[in-house]
Amino acid sequence: MMELKGKRIGFGLTGSHCTYDAVMPEIEKLIKAGAEVIPIVSNTVKTTTTRFGKGEDWIKRVEDITGNKVIDSIVGAEPLGPKIPLDCMVIAPFTGNSMSKFANAMTDSPVLMAAKATLRNLKPVVLAISTNDALGLNGVNLMRLMATKNIYFIPFGQDAPTKKPSSMVARMEMLEETVLSAMEGKQLQPVIIEKFRDGE
Repeated sequence: MMELKGKRIGFGLTGSHCTYDAVMPEIEKLIKAGAEVIPIVSNTVKTTTTRFGKGEDWIKRVEDITGNKVIDSIVGAEPLGPKIPLDCMVIAPFTGNSMSKFANAMTDSPVLMAAKATLRNLKPVVLAISTNDALGLNGVNLMRLMATKNIYFIPFGQDAPTKKPSSMVARMEMLEETVLSAMEGKQLQPVIIEKFRDGE
């Protein structure tokens, strides 16, 4: 059975601000399991203030949890390929915007550069989608990534099928389990699950 002790995990955050609270405990679980976690953030995470908090506050929180400074530039992320290889790269949350770029080989953010560098080394990239258009225009990009070697998904489902029928969100509490499975070359199943929120 694969273990996380001594493994180097890249952890990318993109701009789905409403899911950060669900993601932080999952980072703590990886560290508790013995992994070294290297945080990487998109420019949106760093510079945006929303009703869910200030960018600089989220960055301080993730730095405090991991004990590492965030990588916040493409130049800073590039060495994660040749010089500081990762055992696994996680992107949680993974927005529809980042999904469309990643599926079409665009690397215009630190997070996507880290993911590209990880694929270059034939190591797993684990994605936790959080997007309002997974079943809309982004559906083609989702399927392209699902069919790509060394890319794995945290199980996901429709979070508000009545109000937002195209929206799908990963079950963040399955992050560690998905990472362990991905490091063994297996997609955790079932990958498409029911994810209703009460009252929606």
